[in-house]
Amino acid sequence: MQSLDEIVLTGLTVFGRHGVFEHERRDGQDFTIDLRLRLSLAKAADSDDVTDTVHYGELAEKVAAVVAGEPVNLIETLAERIAAVGLEDRRVQEVVVTVHKPHAPIPLNFADVAVTIIRRRRTPDAMEETSA
Repeated sequence: MQSLDEIVLTGLTVFGRHGVFEHERRDGQDFTIDLRLRLSLAKAADSDDVTDTVHYGELAEKVAAVVAGEPVNLIETLAERIAAVGLEDRRVQEVVVTVHKPHAPIPLNFADVAVTIIRRRRTPDAMEETSA
């Protein structure tokens, strides 16, 4: 079994209009995304060819489009949509997404609110087991 390596994108900050309150949708705010992709990077390291890995610049643009795109109520939903972007590349086996909402409407002093989700690629065998 081949070990998994990681590509990490940290601190991607994008303006979005997510939240349950009308003023959050109207005024918007910055969201910060941390993303960790787990996949084998052996082929890319050997070939030194960007096509053998996940292009993190393109990945950042896709994630930013999700954050800037259609509003959702919950950052949990936003994290799920970002995880789906990370798993679009079949080489990615697992993705860890943290969505930070440092300006959440909480009437107390706080540094950050964040949710983290972990999503793994379902193998055909795993899908057969869950449907049985």
